[in-house]
Amino acid sequence: MSKTIWKLENTFKNYDWGSVDNIPKLFGFQNPTGKPIAEIWMGSHPMGCSLAVIDNYHKIRVDELIKNNPVDILGEKTASQFASLPFLFKILSANKALSIQVHPTKINAEHGFERENQLGIAINSPERNYKDPNHKPELIYALTQFKAMRSFRPIDEILSFFENLALPIFNLQISLLRKNRTPNQLKKFICFLLDISQKDKEIAIKQLLTNITASEQEPFTTIKSLVNDYPNDIGLFMPLILNIIELQPGQAMFIEAETPHAYLCGTGLEVMANSDNVLRAGLTNKIINIQEFVQNTNFESLELDQLLIKPVKRQNKNVFLVPIIDFQFEVIQSDNQSHEEQVNSPQIVLCITGKIIITTKSESESLTLTKGESALIAYKTKNYQYKGHGVLAKVFN
Repeated sequence: MSKTIWKLENTFKNYDWGSVDNIPKLFGFQNPTGKPIAEIWMGSHPMGCSLAVIDNYHKIRVDELIKNNPVDILGEKTASQFASLPFLFKILSANKALSIQVHPTKINAEHGFERENQLGIAINSPERNYKDPNHKPELIYALTQFKAMRSFRPIDEILSFFENLALPIFNLQISLLRKNRTPNQLKKFICFLLDISQKDKEIAIKQLLTNITASEQEPFTTIKSLVNDYPNDIGLFMPLILNIIELQPGQAMFIEAETPHAYLCGTGLEVMANSDNVLRAGLTNKIINIQEFVQNTNFESLELDQLLIKPVKRQNKNVFLVPIIDFQFEVIQSDNQSHEEQVNSPQIVLCITGKIIITTKSESESLTLTKGESALIAYKTKNYQYKGHGVLAKVFN
């Protein structure tokens, strides 16, 4: 294998929750279709595999490139552990809320995947909960202001909201939660909420919206914004239960397995383990499996100030440390000086702003990235230099 760095052509995802112009404006992309652009995938995931540019006339799917050169691209350790890229890197832009969801642990994903295989549920079936046997921890890095819900509020906050709103359908459950302020009782409350009858749900939502009409504070403003897209969805109660957080550009949040969350609006970079396992509980038209959601959810509460990752500053880098082996994430401030970068695993780099030149140690290969452009860097590269004014995001494992 002579080449070790390749510019990528990536897959655009036109989900309806995306934006027609947020990503194009930020990165200078064209959008000739006029469809919402929700995500751009960088990696080898079969549902959106990138193309590696060999030259002006030749391109190859990244999964094929890896299949043909597994050790050169991945390194022996990553090749033996994962057999492919262990991460998926995305640009994500939400113009309306994504579903309230959790992702299973590795062991639960393995068991769930095998169980549904034995039941004969097709991988592409809407009834399928587990698309693969992998976990899906993820990191979101804000490029613009980025609003999300994540993790359960302290129970006293939840009690205060529901008691002040005085919704009769929840009186007994709120009383039980007040007497027993534990994660297990919160779990019972969530089960009651998710399993409420259609009639009671409609009554409760109507009372909720009536009671918050005059309020212009959180979490009620979030509920009012959600009702436009999800008027009869049980997820309208989740802003009372989950923390609402707004990330500023440059801030990041790591979402562990079993953490309930929903991205609400904004543009960011998302990195995740190479999986598509999503268990939903609201703000969606897709399947909701209450039992699977509850069994894969951690009902511990977190304070708002526990939700962000604080980056570690290392020279010209912000390093966002995460407690998994599937991926790591760094943001690099590049200047006109030449900097050397070691390569200990496959990498995908994305130019966020500016113009950056990447050159291999032997100077036999060089490519220039401008904003929105990305590259795959093989393990075999060992090291490279980068130079130019701009910002690079780097994903590796």
